[in-house]
Amino acid sequence: MALGKTPYFEDVAVGLELPGLEKGPLTTAHLMRWSAAMENWHKIHYDKPFAIEHDKLPGLLINGSLKQQFVMQLIADWAGPQGWPWKASFQFRAMNLVEETVRVWGRVTGKREAPDFGLIDIELGIINDAGKESTPGTAVVALPYKSGKPIPYPFVAPKL
Repeated sequence: MALGKTPYFEDVAVGLELPGLEKGPLTTAHLMRWSAAMENWHKIHYDKPFAIEHDKLPGLLINGSLKQQFVMQLIADWAGPQGWPWKASFQFRAMNLVEETVRVWGRVTGKREAPDFGLIDIELGIINDAGKESTPGTAVVALPYKSGKPIPYPFVAPKL
């Protein structure tokens, strides 16, 4: 599916791999800029001696909120301008460190029909350049039917 184009519910098959999203290698500058934007001044994201010596971490940690944004970017990009990333859930199970490249992935695991649009279930996660999964999760995306109306805005959750 081309970026910027919304897939129709009927065209999506269970097992479909979403186009991956690669970020990195992430640098201290990336983390500092994100920390500034989010006003998250925890030193584990930009002060390497503090992270290692005080908190006994292996290095500077990639912000959890930055990884959250990467997940949402993946599903929003795939849903396109007429789709709606309805909900996402994920867990931070491993650390990602400065200088890693991370890849956000997704795979369609289910489809459900609602009265005005279809719902796509997605399994997703973030892996680093060594292949370690750090952020497994799931998402639900609402997609229009080929012969249906646009997804309503503001989005109203379906009564299932």
